[in-house]
This record gives sequence, C-alpha cells and structure tokens, in this order.
Amino acid sequence: MKRTILVVDDEKNIREGLVAALELDGYEGLQAENAESAWKIITDEPVDMVITDLKMPGMGGSELLKKIYSTYPTIPVVVLTGHGTIEDAVTAMQNGAVDFLTKPVNLDHLSVLIKRSLAGKDMADRNRELRTELDNLKKKAGYSNIIGKSQKIQRLIETIQQIAPSRATVLITGESGVGKELVADAIVSYSDRKDKPFIKVHCAALNANLLESELFGHVKGAFTGAVADKKGRFELADGGTIFLDEIGEIDQSTQIKLLRVLQEREFEKVGGEKTIKTDVRVIAATNRDLKQEIEKGNFREDLYYRLNVVSLEVPPLRERKEDLFLLCTSFLNEFCKENKKNIEGFSNEARNAIAAYDWPGNIRELRNCVESAVVMCRTSQIELSDLPPAVSRSRASNTVEIELGSTMDEAEKKIIQSTVAFCKGNKSKAADVLGIGRKTIIRKMQEYESGTSE
Repeated sequence: MKRTILVVDDEKNIREGLVAALELDGYEGLQAENAESAWKIITDEPVDMVITDLKMPGMGGSELLKKIYSTYPTIPVVVLTGHGTIEDAVTAMQNGAVDFLTKPVNLDHLSVLIKRSLAGKDMADRNRELRTELDNLKKKAGYSNIIGKSQKIQRLIETIQQIAPSRATVLITGESGVGKELVADAIVSYSDRKDKPFIKVHCAALNANLLESELFGHVKGAFTGAVADKKGRFELADGGTIFLDEIGEIDQSTQIKLLRVLQEREFEKVGGEKTIKTDVRVIAATNRDLKQEIEKGNFREDLYYRLNVVSLEVPPLRERKEDLFLLCTSFLNEFCKENKKNIEGFSNEARNAIAAYDWPGNIRELRNCVESAVVMCRTSQIELSDLPPAVSRSRASNTVEIELGSTMDEAEKKIIQSTVAFCKGNKSKAADVLGIGRKTIIRKMQEYESGTSE
C-alpha cells in the first residue's frame, strides 16, 4: 500500500518537482498551492506526511504546522523555506516539525528523511494502537494486572472468573516468572472475599521450623525465643484467603498439618493444645511437577489431591508471544512514568529481537528487560542497543538473505513469508514483528499463494 505525502507550496514548479520525485520513490504525491487547501485535504483524506513551505500567502506554513501538530500529532511535517534562519528552524521544531530544509531541496537527503519520519510515525501509530488495545482488554477483564489477548490467557481469565466466587482450593502451576502470584491476586479480586484478609506466604523463604510457626502460630515458651504467643498466617487470614507460594518446598511435617487444615478447617499452634477453627480459602502455587515429587517421596499424594481441587496452569511467555508487545507497552508506560521519560515505543530492530527471544525467565525477565531499556534509552524510541545483550543477540540467528538484483516486490515477499514461517504461521505475531497490519499480512500471503503478486 502506497504512503501518501502532501506537498504544500505556492510555487507550482517546486510542488510538481517534489511530487514527481516522491512518485519515483514509490509514494503517492498530493499537491496544495496554499495552507487552506492543504488543511482541507488533510481533514478529508488519509495523509501520511506533509512537506510544506514556510512563507505562503494567507495562512503560513507555521500556522499550518501548529494546526496539524495539535489535531494530528502523529503526521510528520517537514518545513521548507527559500531563506531560512536558525531562528526559523528552532521555531519550526518547537512547533512540532520533524525537520527543517532549505531550498533547493537535496532530494537524497529528503528521501532518507521521509523514510525515517514514516518509520517514526508507524512506531507511534503501533504504540497508540497497542495502548488502546491494552485499555480495552483491561476494561473487558475488569482486572488490570493479567495482560494478554492470546487464547491461552483469555481462557485462563475466563476460568479465574468462573471459579473465583467459590471457596474451592486452587493449585496454580507454571514456570518461574510466569505470573502465578498475579493469578492468585485475580482470583481474590473477583471473589466475594476481596475485602477480607489476603495473606501471602512464600514457603521457600523459611526453614521448616519457622514455616510451621509462621503458618500456625506458637504459644509462649514453645521453643527458644518464643517469648510471647503469636498468631499464625491461617489465624490472621480467617474469613479471607491465604496464598501459599512454592508449596512444593514445604517439609513432610508441615504437609501433615496443612492437610488437616484443608480437611478439618482446624489446627493447633506450635506448642499449644487449644484447637483453632478457621475459615480460609487456600490458593497454592508451584513451579515444580508435584506428581514427580510424589514419586520421589517428597510430597504427600493425599495433600496433592486436596490442593488440586481446581488446577490452573499459567502458560510460559514463549507459548503466548502474541501478548509480547501488549506486555511491553504496559511495562513501557509504567517505567516511563517512573523514570520521567517520554519514549514512544520500540524500533523495528528492537521489536524483532524481542520477538525472536525465547524468554526463559518469562514475564519477570521481560519486565526487567523493558525497565533496563527505558533507563538506557537516550532517544524517543528503544533501540536494539538499549536491550540487554542476551535479548539483542537473539536476532542474529534469525536473518533473511536477499540476493542482489532482487526487485522490491521479491524482497518483500521473501521477508513476509520468512517472518510468517519464523512465527510458526501466527500472522498476528508476524504483523507485530514487521510493524504492519494483520490484514496486510493475510492479503499478501493470499496473493503469494495464488501467484497474483508477481
């Protein structure tokens, strides 16, 4: 699809000469002899870029620039003048121009400037579309922390909404960094216990003796250092929910007491004799294969079945890559605000590297990557060099060779087909990688299959 560039100049020869040069470069050129006519075209037709003279009868180029920037801020504008000054250039850039050129125009320089400006517009448009999509997904889900449009994530959210009102025990499984704690948060937020206590315990952070005391409490004198009675997490969570993260790490003794709580809804403090009743919903999470742990004798089978009343598996990021840039956009917004930076998005090279990487650390690693990139970024977009080395190197093994002498259509065909193949047929992901619309990918692939593109 050709990009449309509007040339605004009261001198007919300059207008027609620039339009002819643009059409040789493969663009569609539109002309306007004054700013008033130009504004009507911009409001009536899709325009991708504007090149305008500064000094014209009636409305000048400066006023046109201000109107475009205030109403259509993503349309790049290049200002031309036959007698420019540094002051004119500074004013034009302050008013939103992407560059300021003097006549006669260096066409090679203009060609490079147009490509760079349109790439910037595409990036801004993509980022705006992603932000809109992100907001819509959050409104639809009614919960803002689980982000994704992939089928696996949408099914997960639907299941969370279905089970949340019950008091059933839930076991959340998945690799490290996939967001199991966020799933627990979502279950509580959708439940009728959302305003009741929600207690979180990271089981791997405590040794066996401390964990038992932490979960069930202790009485004064129960062990050295127990100088007073202490309430445990189950007692504190009464009426609400307790989240036991890394449940596969707890020892056999604590497993027995936990099994009793799940079965009988009661327990005793460490060193105590009084039985305490509790009304607590249990949500547990693990990155271990508990069935393997049962076979090894490390985890009780009866406890596993008590925990696994409802099972939720959180997919790794490599299995939901169509969510990658929604997550990137969310993290970018968060860390730009935190670091007081104005970064519009990711360059094509950076996007390609992010899409090519497998993310063994999942969402936690992606979040850290974006935070690092925001801190390192010195321009209005995150470049390949801003990404951590492990991510930036991932693009090296995913290249497309284009033979010299290939036509632009042949090169485009090879790039699109190779990208779709790399994305394992996922056209949405391929569109994200290439920075073009999904409908364009579908149309192009249909043309290639039917042979009509040659």
